[in-house]
Amino acid sequence: MARLNVRAHGGDIYAAARELNRDPTEILDFSASINPLGPSSRVWKAITASRHLLSHYPDSNCWDLRQGLATFWRIHSEQIVVGNGSTELIDVLPRALGIHRLLVVQPTFSEYTAAMVRAGGQATALYADRSNQYAIPIAHLCRVMETGRSDGRPIDGVILCHPNSPTGQACSADDVARLATAARRRGLWLVIDEAFADYCPDRSVLPHAASWPGVVVLRSMTKFYALPGLRVGYAVATPTVIRRLRRQLPPWSISVMGQVAALAALNDAAHARKSLQFMARERERMRRLLTALPGCVVMPTYANYFLVELPRGRHAGDITEQLRSRGLLIRDCSSVPGTNSRSIRVAVRTVQENDRLIRTISRLLLQGVSR
Repeated sequence: MARLNVRAHGGDIYAAARELNRDPTEILDFSASINPLGPSSRVWKAITASRHLLSHYPDSNCWDLRQGLATFWRIHSEQIVVGNGSTELIDVLPRALGIHRLLVVQPTFSEYTAAMVRAGGQATALYADRSNQYAIPIAHLCRVMETGRSDGRPIDGVILCHPNSPTGQACSADDVARLATAARRRGLWLVIDEAFADYCPDRSVLPHAASWPGVVVLRSMTKFYALPGLRVGYAVATPTVIRRLRRQLPPWSISVMGQVAALAALNDAAHARKSLQFMARERERMRRLLTALPGCVVMPTYANYFLVELPRGRHAGDITEQLRSRGLLIRDCSSVPGTNSRSIRVAVRTVQENDRLIRTISRLLLQGVSR
């Protein structure tokens, strides 16, 4: 176990477009894992029908959206709080819950550590094993939680990205329930970030976890519903915990159009089914293509992206920059704690876009790009 470092995110098509003197629409972004089918057609219709609301403040209670989410999950609306993306909720969690020392399962999303730093707390890591394909170490994590200590010092919270980014690994819902039991015994908070769980619904703990004491489940409308530009996420917990979170949020942090679009997207079951069916097919096809690249190791995934290790002697930074110069963005994961210098993450996009990425990586590897 060790202290963690903060790192930047992917998805910055604007900087790449300026650097390459291109329009942002010319950049293919494999660094952000967004549904390649895009938003539901209902989203565009709802935004158009609601344009008159732009002259009003947003509903600070997100009433309609919370009612829609409550119906969707069959829980009470008082068990839901909506934030400006799940990242805003991650930011307020340490202060709202009084978490001073958080245990993070690495390699994972950098914002967990960043939020603790901003709150004046600390984050410590428990590392998933590369030799086990970064599978979430449930047994080890349970043992640590049952002691309530990490690195010899007490912890008061644990966060689990599930499925995990960037590794794509997920455990079963039963295993997460084991963690919740261990957390309850020691009086620890357990935060489960399910930003990508729409892609593996059988492994999600919702709606059951909504009533688990000491547990907060985070969800995002960014990834599966393809609404990153509107910034909508939400947390599910007991009403008492939700009230604590809500008190830390600024007013009007979720725009009118964000609320309207999220509700419309949530209610389009047909688009959700189509998205899952497409991802099941294309993810498997892309896995085969990536695996066929000489010397590359492809980690198993339950999400809409792959963690890939380049051949020995290559460096993730080189391939990332070479692709960037060609208008293709991927995630350089070489500095993510727990990975190695050859680690990259690539999203699953459309068939044609995926083929272009694979062809380009293949050519670069044959050219012997290395440091």
